[in-house]
Amino acid sequence: MTWNPETYLGFTAERTRPAAELIARVFAQNPSRIADLGCGPGNSTALIAARWPSAHISGIDNSQEMLDEARKSNLRAEWELHDIANWNPPAPYDVIVSNATLQWLPDHKTLLPKLLAHVAPGGWFAFQVPRNFDDPSHTLLRALIAEESWREKFTGFENRAGALSPAAYYDILAPHAAALDIWETRYVQVLEGEDAVLRWMSGTGLRPYLAHLNDADAQAFTTEYRARLTKAYPQRHDGKTLFPFLRLFAVARR
Repeated sequence: MTWNPETYLGFTAERTRPAAELIARVFAQNPSRIADLGCGPGNSTALIAARWPSAHISGIDNSQEMLDEARKSNLRAEWELHDIANWNPPAPYDVIVSNATLQWLPDHKTLLPKLLAHVAPGGWFAFQVPRNFDDPSHTLLRALIAEESWREKFTGFENRAGALSPAAYYDILAPHAAALDIWETRYVQVLEGEDAVLRWMSGTGLRPYLAHLNDADAQAFTTEYRARLTKAYPQRHDGKTLFPFLRLFAVARR
């Protein structure tokens, strides 16, 4: 799959707010090395640079398109192309932050202790992931590909995106952390314009489905999905669309 930074940044404020609220709970004093895992176009990295102006920052992503966009920001960061699942830095970091990225990776039971091990003793590991995979924005996709008209076209398709419960993350992280803070926030996002939820999903959760199809089928699939989204998330009389969105946050002190 490829990422489209322009589509992703169509909702910059909504996508950046959780990163700000995550970083606000990281109480590191003068960290020297920070990694932003899944930095995307650099919107979360900009918050890190503002919070810790003297730190050396590594922005890490597996999308060259996103890194190219991040470089345009002229932030004081090094932009590195890596697969987070296989990331093995030569030295530990004082802070590792990951905003809305780890949901794309499997086996959090193995992955999270591995990432925490790359934090220096006394350092911080903080991540945020969506927990809205049982909301209509996602259940409609799963229902659609199960229908007879689409089932064959999605043979072999696997969407690994997902997140665990707060209790599951506690059980994974607690044995490796000196302190642990886990919480959830359900945002009621007020989106502007026509097909607002479709435009949001086009930048994230819809991408794996469309990447599995040829152009004609992708257009037809999007048309069907749009019709169902319109019923699930109707545009209100003032032109706004309410898009509830549950996110999980975790901050671990090593």
